[in-house]
Amino acid sequence: MGREKDAKGEGKAKHKATKLKRLSDHASAGAGGDTLMNSVKPTKSREKADNGKSKNKVKTPKKETLESANSPSKLVKQEPEDEDFTVKKKGLKRKRIKDEPMEGPSLSTATPTSKKKNKQHGQEDKTDGEAQKKKSKKRTEKLVKKEEEEHSASKKPKKTKEEIEEARQMKIKQKEEEEQNRWRWWEEEKYEDGVKWKFLEHKGPYFPPDYQSLPDNVHFYYDGKKVKLSLAAEEVALFFAQMLDHEYTTKKVFRENFFNDWRKEMTHEEMSLIKDLDKCNFGDIHAMHKAKVEARKNMTKEEKQVLKEANQKIVDEYGYCLLDHHKERIGNFKIEPPGLFRGRGEHPKQGMLKKRIQPEDVIINCSIESCVPVPPAGHHWKEVRHDNTVTWLASWTENIQGSIKYIMLNANSKLKGEKDWEKYEVARKLKTCVDDIRNQYLQDLKSKEMGTRQRAVALYFIDKLALRAGNEKEEGETADTVGCCSLRVEHITLHEQLEGNECVVEFDFLGKDSIRYYNKVPVIRKVFKNLKLFLENKQPGDDLFDRLTTSLLNKHLSSLMQGLSAKVFRTYNASITLQQQLKELTNKSDNVAEKLLSYNRANRAVAILCNHQRAPPKTFDQSMANLQAKIDGRKEQLALAKTELKQAKKEAKAKGSSEPKLQTLVERKKAAVKRCEEQLLKMEVQATDREENKQIALGTSKLNYLDPRISVAWCKNTEVPVEKIYNKSQRDKFAWAIDMTEADFEF
Repeated sequence: MGREKDAKGEGKAKHKATKLKRLSDHASAGAGGDTLMNSVKPTKSREKADNGKSKNKVKTPKKETLESANSPSKLVKQEPEDEDFTVKKKGLKRKRIKDEPMEGPSLSTATPTSKKKNKQHGQEDKTDGEAQKKKSKKRTEKLVKKEEEEHSASKKPKKTKEEIEEARQMKIKQKEEEEQNRWRWWEEEKYEDGVKWKFLEHKGPYFPPDYQSLPDNVHFYYDGKKVKLSLAAEEVALFFAQMLDHEYTTKKVFRENFFNDWRKEMTHEEMSLIKDLDKCNFGDIHAMHKAKVEARKNMTKEEKQVLKEANQKIVDEYGYCLLDHHKERIGNFKIEPPGLFRGRGEHPKQGMLKKRIQPEDVIINCSIESCVPVPPAGHHWKEVRHDNTVTWLASWTENIQGSIKYIMLNANSKLKGEKDWEKYEVARKLKTCVDDIRNQYLQDLKSKEMGTRQRAVALYFIDKLALRAGNEKEEGETADTVGCCSLRVEHITLHEQLEGNECVVEFDFLGKDSIRYYNKVPVIRKVFKNLKLFLENKQPGDDLFDRLTTSLLNKHLSSLMQGLSAKVFRTYNASITLQQQLKELTNKSDNVAEKLLSYNRANRAVAILCNHQRAPPKTFDQSMANLQAKIDGRKEQLALAKTELKQAKKEAKAKGSSEPKLQTLVERKKAAVKRCEEQLLKMEVQATDREENKQIALGTSKLNYLDPRISVAWCKNTEVPVEKIYNKSQRDKFAWAIDMTEADFEF
């Protein structure tokens, strides 16, 4: 390596010397950096650079002086021909050598007068040519030396082994300190039933800033005429203008809801004038919004840092609380700003105005002995409570659906962790009595009471298909989403025979978040007969289970086991499925990448059971194409490595054991082939994993339905780092599980 570097250095030096001579030949007597730059024809690579990033640099030549020459990436990529341009840059100043004429205009921009003078002094130039060439060469060499010094100074020094090891040890030390400072609440005694905390202090929620009116040069137009809107109406107009690029603003329901709510914010004069949304022109406001978005994208590093520091100050003040005298992070301490409601799927209330929340709408919860949060100036809280049986810090009611919104602690807090732990323990408890419950509902299928039969069929679906129970909703209150108990006749179709199966029930309805649930499921004969009975004399819009509600179902379940609800069945079935799938799919002899593929396949089985779907990411095709290109490249590398190994073996065999260097080379080539094969396998596994999970959301079940102790135990048994399964925030969320779980854990 050292010899190669020396050889390269000598070659480069010779090449530079040749270049410098060429430069001095082109330069006129007394010509400076400009002369050199303009007298040399730009090479192809230079032209290419001019078409790209260098366009911006032309505008600021002084700043650019040596930047492009000093940047390591450009020096590496530059072709030798471009060295002309790294030598001399426009704007460089130098000391004028004695008896040397002042720098004049460049050759390419010389005026007719200067050309005449150059002609008259041609002979003089000839006589002094050699002297000037030597001076020019000397000057250029100095500049090159200066550039090289600056380049080596700006180049990031390569870390030594000692420095790398020191950084690694520092990271380990920080991790250990973090673990030592972690509140190990799961090792403490639990409070008596119902009590969540004994001390709670916080600063209250952070309110979004007040609306600022539009600049004087930004206008709203109605029917082609400028209209100055009142502040309240202008703010709502801005909400709509910000969404003009989105398909929401083309939807009839969205537009109608928006226009109705917007008119409520208008003055009497505005209402009498603005009567048709199609005559409204939000173009100026939309252009201003886009310009602001672009400005944010193009912020300098310094501007971004200022913004980051300002946001951090807000987090430091409002983002933490004291819970039992331990500092805990708050999850969502910011009140949501006003805007237009979107909803999921085809929500009937999309486009309605989400009103600004004021302190007068907010209930504060903290301990009696704590400092009560101070409301913003000129305001007061709706109420201050001291309720230690709840986990929320503040609450208010939003105006769209009348639902209560809460400010809660972060996912890795004690309160959230305890809730998760308790949830999975209840699901584990179900394991001990699930057989009895199943026998009970199978017997209830023959009950003389219709209500009992309906409850039995609903429980069968909840248990076998992990359906959500479904909540009772007022008509038109939210989108037309249903659960098991709220299924209608139109949502199921019965088939005596279908695709080789008997007694098939075809489900087709919108579940939570307007995600379609479509499934064809063979069921037992008793369930099929009961469903036929439930459908008799009913219209498509009638309830399938007309004698059953979610509350009645949960009341029955809680009588069978304390704390049991329909949701517990979903958690139990998800966790038990993961555990069974991991046992079936995992092969301990696989490498880490293959084991992770097995884990994701087990997780996917759960996601399919729970109907956790997603739309394929917009960038999916492109990212898969990029990954495939990498795989193809790695295959070529592997083929080359195998060829080199074959050649090395051939040479080693020909010369025998007399050449130990050749044997070493063979071993090196073998290692290279092995490395290539491992990398290729890893990429291929990654591609398979991505393709299989294109329309499945693995995260929802992993974070909400799967007992983390199953995953931690699997990691310990298969020697897969837990970091491969859970990222940093997820490890913080499940710190209790990671700490307490042994390899022999069984759900």
